[in-house]
Amino acid sequence: MKKKHTTIILYLFLFVYLEIINKTLMFNKLLDKDFFNVILFSLSLSFLFSFFTHFFREKNNKRICTVLVILITAFYLYNFLYFSLFSMPFSINDLELVNNALSFYEIGLHLLQTDFLSILIFLIPFFLFLLYKNNFDFAKKERKKRIKIFIFFLFTHIIALLSLNIDKTTLYSPYNLYYHLNSLTTSTEVLGVFTSQRLSIKRAIFGFQEKLVTEETEEDSEEVSYNKLDIDFDKLISETQDESTKNIYRYLKTKKATNKNEYTGLYKGKNLIFILAEGFNSIAVDEIRTPTLYKLIHEGFDFTNYYSPEFLSTTGGEFQAMTGLIPTQEILKIWRNENPTISYAIGNSFEKIGYNTFSYHNWLYTYYSRHKTMPTLGFNDYMACKNGMEKEINCSWLPSDVDMINKTFGNYAKNGPFVTYYITVSGHAPYNFMGGNSIAIKNKEVVKDLPYSDPVKAYLSAQMELEYALSSLIEKLEMEGILDDTVIVLTGDHYPYTLTEEEINEVSTYEREEMVEVNHSNLIIWNTNNEHKVIEKVASQIDVLPTILNLFGINYDSRLFIGNDIFSDEEGLAIFASRSWRSDKGTYFSNTGFVGEEVSDNYITYMNSRIANSFTISKLLLEKNIYKKIEKEIGE
Repeated sequence: MKKKHTTIILYLFLFVYLEIINKTLMFNKLLDKDFFNVILFSLSLSFLFSFFTHFFREKNNKRICTVLVILITAFYLYNFLYFSLFSMPFSINDLELVNNALSFYEIGLHLLQTDFLSILIFLIPFFLFLLYKNNFDFAKKERKKRIKIFIFFLFTHIIALLSLNIDKTTLYSPYNLYYHLNSLTTSTEVLGVFTSQRLSIKRAIFGFQEKLVTEETEEDSEEVSYNKLDIDFDKLISETQDESTKNIYRYLKTKKATNKNEYTGLYKGKNLIFILAEGFNSIAVDEIRTPTLYKLIHEGFDFTNYYSPEFLSTTGGEFQAMTGLIPTQEILKIWRNENPTISYAIGNSFEKIGYNTFSYHNWLYTYYSRHKTMPTLGFNDYMACKNGMEKEINCSWLPSDVDMINKTFGNYAKNGPFVTYYITVSGHAPYNFMGGNSIAIKNKEVVKDLPYSDPVKAYLSAQMELEYALSSLIEKLEMEGILDDTVIVLTGDHYPYTLTEEEINEVSTYEREEMVEVNHSNLIIWNTNNEHKVIEKVASQIDVLPTILNLFGINYDSRLFIGNDIFSDEEGLAIFASRSWRSDKGTYFSNTGFVGEEVSDNYITYMNSRIANSFTISKLLLEKNIYKKIEKEIGE
């Protein structure tokens, strides 16, 4: 009788194969030195899963193994598809968002179509298992042999842990990612999917405190006026017993504030209309086809190096623009569920100086838990579908941005000074003309002769609704006599991530890669009195709020943000979910390194430390409710 193979080999092949496929498809890497750790952890897992496969009779053990192979394959495949859509691995903290983000049937179908080949590649081990499962030994093992397998699991796991000690100094080394840093994307790339997910679940259940990395900062100049409040951090430090909170205060105390400048107070007293535009990107803008968008972008402030980094779809883009902080799965969960104080979120900042605040969305009012998060941003007067908007517009999928603006304009036009926040939806995926996108179909005539593929034409067609909405808004502001006294700010929430890199490059004016440049977009900050000025400095969504506060002359402390006033002297910086970054000196790709001007190793080290701190402090500010404690100290 032919000798059968041990199930340890089966599981080892399955784990290593799926880790290789994930590393290749998610990070464009095949094998590197870090994969040694992945193999060791995979070996350990193989012993563990084999241990659970030999408790019962052969037939039942085979069934157990089949179920485990299906679950493991599905686990890896789902993580890949999630990453393909959101550019971040799935986290247990995302469970509340999954129903929202994936509730569109057509997007799911689109994902299956575009990633069909990748899905087949993931399923190869499962098909091989079905063909050759009879070649493996599923017999019930006696107790001593099972214990032996479990001892091997413990031994190989210890070896895997010890191997992490090879490099303790590199910021994103396997050791630091395992013990000190909470970067799920980077951890997945370095430690593998299974280990990273295990750590993520453990940290979600038991908590995890990421350490702030020491940064060398310059002292403030006595000759410069800063956007800075009189916060007695020494007093705050002395009054708290929690060491972690003390470290936050120490960090904020030494953080460099940004300077006031020639644009400070430029828009003082004016109204503000802020638009978070669904799926908006610079590829949607054309001088002839979208004259209003083109005008608002290229008149006045013209930001040529602006980015809308994708962090967990619209909710991540919204959090960046509204708070000036970095969103992660953990941070967004705190925002949704714990009602943290965010003192300088846009609604709160303007309400403090006597503005009336309004917010509108032309989709479900509970989507992304906005019925909870809007009050934290300072928008208690929030209307969306199912809490009032359905009485004004047709809320069936897809609602019109034009209808939303036309029907709500009268609510605030005579109630100045006001800040009005619009979250649009007409530009939403899927991008097709087959019935899944009624807005694309509605505006199809405008794009029918363009020399692009159908998904690209459908995207451009959907974005036409934003063009028409802005045209209508400006016309209404002018008729009401308040156009000169109103500032329009617009940013996209994220790039159109259901389009492939190739499809985006069909219409892009330059070749974009999928990690950084795919996020390159436009920022609109426009008023009729603006003089044209090109701003080449790198900026992103987290810079929008502090820039607005400076332009409107609102007192704030720039140390309490990750983003910076774009008009300050601070070097430009855009931070991405992968912990890649773009500065005025070049681009750092987390998987390949720095490309740009010749810079020192110290510069790269400093910037990576700064990025690590940006993620850490964003979480701690909300987790420890630092804004509320500072409000109490300064008497706000």
